[in-house]
Amino acid sequence: MLDVRRLRLLRELKIRGTLAGVAEALAYSPSAVSQQLALLEKEAGVPLLQKVGRRVRLTPQAEVLVSHTTHLLERLELAEAEMTTSLTTVSGTVRVALFQSAAHAVIPQALTLLAEEFPELRVEVTEREPERGLFEVSARDFDLVLAEQYPGHTRAHWPDLDRVNLATDALRLAVPPPRPGHASPAGLTDAADLPWVMEPEGTASRHWATQLCRSQGFEPDVRFETADLIAHIRLIESGNAVGILPDLIWAGAPPTVTVVDLPGSPLRTVFSATRRSSASRPGVLAVRQALSRAVQRVAATGAA
Repeated sequence: MLDVRRLRLLRELKIRGTLAGVAEALAYSPSAVSQQLALLEKEAGVPLLQKVGRRVRLTPQAEVLVSHTTHLLERLELAEAEMTTSLTTVSGTVRVALFQSAAHAVIPQALTLLAEEFPELRVEVTEREPERGLFEVSARDFDLVLAEQYPGHTRAHWPDLDRVNLATDALRLAVPPPRPGHASPAGLTDAADLPWVMEPEGTASRHWATQLCRSQGFEPDVRFETADLIAHIRLIESGNAVGILPDLIWAGAPPTVTVVDLPGSPLRTVFSATRRSSASRPGVLAVRQALSRAVQRVAATGAA
């Protein structure tokens, strides 16, 4: 009989790519991972790993085991979800990954709802870039991710994840509040010669914002680069930059900067994703529903 825990280590190696990556993800030492995989090879009776330079690669036989392990873990998760559905209370721990503006605007309301309705449920929240969050939910590091998608930008497809769109969120040009003797930009092209703040290179929001500026005939002068949207707000409030901010960041309160509509009135999509095998788990359902209600409340308050 093959050991399920060792099979999971083999699957983790497939996902993470290195023994060090597996060790870090599961809080093992690299030597402990190697020892457990060596034992799995003995159990299987066939080679599972091949050395390639300083790294290891899965053999075709290991790939077969990984495929079956994925199905096995899904069945175990489905069994757990079915078992917990029979309970009269919603308890346990749900690990949530989410992007920054959601952490500011949505999660406080969602946690308040959950504390009132499901006091025995523990919710752990970690900020993650959407792409990484989706990967880590698929890899079982988290149970649920709240993520965003920008216009014309598609996220990697994870066939094992169940995605539900929660809301659309307007994206607007944010400029400093009106000041005596300073004309505020009335549109995107008016900000062509101004200093900009944007998220780091490689993020979907940065790529989308840069392309939008280029479509209007200019290259943005990005002088400030940070993933912290509160820092974006402070730089814009103080008159040191302009930027593009989502309505969700204001959590339904009036903006502290001047916001200007962008060409085409672009919207980003806010969605949640969880593994299909855990989508029916009561704790995951409760958190997902609370996040949905919180997003809708914020969106409704902002539109009022």
